Amino acid sequence: MIVVSAASGALGRLVVERLLTRLPADQVVAAVRAPDRAADLAALGVDVRHGDYDDPASLRSAFAGARRLLLISSPELAPDRRTRQQLAAVEAAAASGIRAVAYTSFLGADRDGGGMNAAHHATERAIVNSGLGYTILRHPFYTEAFVHAGLRAAAEAGRLVSGTGGRGLNTALRTDLAEAAVNVLTDDDHLGRGYDLTGPLWTYPQLARELGDVTGTKVEYHEDAGAATGPMAFLEGLARAGALERQTDDLRRVLGRPPTSLRRAVQDALGQVDPS
Repeated sequence: MIVVSAASGALGRLVVERLLTRLPADQVVAAVRAPDRAADLAALGVDVRHGDYDDPASLRSAFAGARRLLLISSPELAPDRRTRQQLAAVEAAAASGIRAVAYTSFLGADRDGGGMNAAHHATERAIVNSGLGYTILRHPFYTEAFVHAGLRAAAEAGRLVSGTGGRGLNTALRTDLAEAAVNVLTDDDHLGRGYDLTGPLWTYPQLARELGDVTGTKVEYHEDAGAATGPMAFLEGLARAGALERQTDDLRRVLGRPPTSLRRAVQDALGQVDPS
């Protein structure tokens, strides 16, 4: 039996759905903070259990009887609380008889324990030192943060703006990362490994071209480092500094196929399927 923590989130739901193509529903457990908000998963035949990162006892109950756990990182942003939550989940896994944990970490967390990677770094160390079997899945930023239905407005205006300096972004789609997680959870060959999962490198000028080709309109790219605000300004700053250009072949190897292309991501985001 495989249990997925934080299963009611966007990534968790995708993992559960894909696990059901490999395993009977009674072999899949969805651990969620609020079971009443996961009625759709229960309708699929999945065992939905209460598992709250702030309630270690609930985690032990949620993990009971499972042999593998996908520990999806907490959405909590405060490093101290996030670390506390995730270490509690690792302890609960060991106490519940889980044999192997796959953890969704972040790129660079194996090397850097500062800033946004503090909780990831601590959790990776705790898992490795726990005696449990493990696989570390270090994610990049999600492609969906950049490629989404809102691009239709840019296509209609014929103008796509970013402050990335034309530098590359190594993002990956949640669907690819969910499939990679399922492959890891169902294959012992991945035990004891850490994967740095990156999608195909792309740039905003390339995105403008793809957007134009998909919609059949001319879309010009414009650089403006001051246009974005909030989280997007932070992400564009990282890209402009070249911090999102690291590439590995790990995602391709775990998937057993090339990661989804930028063209297909744009098509999916805009609901336009290539007839070919």
